[in-house]
Amino acid sequence: MITVTGVGYKIGKTTILEDINLTIPKGGVTALIGPNGAGKSSLLGLIARLTTLQMGRITVDDLGVGACANDVLARKLAILPQTNEVAPLLTVRELVSFGRYPHHKGRPTARDDEMIDQALQRFDLKDFADRRLDTLSGGQRQRAQVAMTFAQDTDYILLDEPLNNLDIAASRALMKELRDLAENHGRTIVIVLHDINYAAAYADLIVAMKNGKISATGAPDQVVTQGLLEDVFETSPKVHRIEGKVLVEV
Repeated sequence: MITVTGVGYKIGKTTILEDINLTIPKGGVTALIGPNGAGKSSLLGLIARLTTLQMGRITVDDLGVGACANDVLARKLAILPQTNEVAPLLTVRELVSFGRYPHHKGRPTARDDEMIDQALQRFDLKDFADRRLDTLSGGQRQRAQVAMTFAQDTDYILLDEPLNNLDIAASRALMKELRDLAENHGRTIVIVLHDINYAAAYADLIVAMKNGKISATGAPDQVVTQGLLEDVFETSPKVHRIEGKVLVEV
């Protein structure tokens, strides 16, 4: 379980996050949604200790973010930031292998090789394993970065807009893979999404944010309403309910 208590964050005099209180349950998929500038990525970065906590407290299970050693948290929680520049001359296998560093600290074992191979297989990258990143499409590079995060073999996986650069087929495949990791392998997925329909289709819990605050939290059929779209996104498309699923008209 991830617990966020009284968290605030500022850049200079600008408030980015204000009094965030949130519990993300262990297991399942939690989607953070909201307009640009809502604070979604900032919150994810604070949870993952990419940004220094200024106010409040965050715990991941029994670990206090900012209080425990980084390598200890890295074996519990993995993150793929929105901007994740990597050396273009790396091969896919080399990139994915970086996910194992918190475990082997420069002394890889057979278990590390096993996890790398498993990640390449799971994200359909076996045929690209020895290809350099600069020879891949944007979508293929994105898949390789998600595979690196998976190879870290953590209970919690945080992903900031991982559908960027992916076409509809690749987006659906990735979301189904994340759903499977949550349902059948006990992983907790926390994901920032811009497409509300992907959030509604694949998430167990949706956290809607606006102007650095949480506007609504709950299951997709509770959160995704006409009122939420008008209040949070300042738009008014129709919301349909089809066979128990919520769909926002585009």
